[in-house]
Amino acid sequence: MKLSAFHFDLPDELIAKHPAEYRDESRLMVLNRKEQTIEHKQFKDVIDYFDDGDLMILNNTKVFPARMYGNKEKTGARIEVFLLRELNAENRLWDVLVDPARKIRIGNKLFFGEDDSLVAEVIDNTTSRGRTLRFLYDGSYEEFRKKLDQLGETPIPKHLNREVEEEDAERFQTIYAKEEGAVAAPTAGLHFSKHLMKRLEIKGIDFSEITLHIGLGTFNPVEVEDLSKHKMDSEQISISQDTCDRVNNAINTKRRVCAVGTTVMRTIESSVSSNDRLNPYDGWTNKFIFPPYDFRIANSMITNLHPSKSTLMMQVAAFAGFDFLMEAYQEAIKEGYKFSTYGDAMLII
Repeated sequence: MKLSAFHFDLPDELIAKHPAEYRDESRLMVLNRKEQTIEHKQFKDVIDYFDDGDLMILNNTKVFPARMYGNKEKTGARIEVFLLRELNAENRLWDVLVDPARKIRIGNKLFFGEDDSLVAEVIDNTTSRGRTLRFLYDGSYEEFRKKLDQLGETPIPKHLNREVEEEDAERFQTIYAKEEGAVAAPTAGLHFSKHLMKRLEIKGIDFSEITLHIGLGTFNPVEVEDLSKHKMDSEQISISQDTCDRVNNAINTKRRVCAVGTTVMRTIESSVSSNDRLNPYDGWTNKFIFPPYDFRIANSMITNLHPSKSTLMMQVAAFAGFDFLMEAYQEAIKEGYKFSTYGDAMLII
């Protein structure tokens, strides 16, 4: 398929700047692929589509405060530093993006905090905006990580066009987040409240977890018309044996297996056996799913409404069916659904 096929016009006012007041009261559009029907619900109504023994797979990654601001030595220029991943804990080496990048060269030092208690030296250029930093800090590794947390802020997406607010620390995180390492939230999971998860458990719905640490590559624009030429950045994933046992048992007993989010879907599709069962895995994935694609594990999916021409939208189109998804997006726009990170949700069955 071609990139241009995934274009649609989205009015600015339909990009959600803030989350719904209550997590489980976002709107929910339900797409039934077999019947080709679209229903309009609230997210908490998701419980009506699942039965005892069905399984939901969650991404338990945890967002860390990845965006920091430092000052360049001598000039004092304010530089945004976006922490991507830790390369070496002992030497305190980090892969980062800097902005504005043209001012930051190898050998430059950056100072953080009002007391300049944290210093970083640029030791390598990785991409046009990418740098490798060595942090210099007098203290233990635990104290150093605590200092990063203090100086960093919640990395809400730039397209929200607003300052970080206090509620973002809680709301740009799922309630089941535990494995720290993501620079963005798995947005489909943001709609689950403690109350809703309890109701689902009481009904007999099972949960299992995978980990995919979301990097900024998920949001990189696709710049090639031929989608087969697009390369995804690698992201770290983990699938335990316990998760595989639960998922494979649900498949064997013909239960509904629901991938909660595109990150879950990419993870489980990255480790499938020849007989269409899930395998344990610890490593990296750069899997890019776009139509046509034969899904092997999940038979239902929860996801947000995604921006035009995004890799997220392409994956959902592969699952829902391209024409059906385009029809659903047009209806969502007409009905005033909110798109993107803090937007409304879809259930595809």
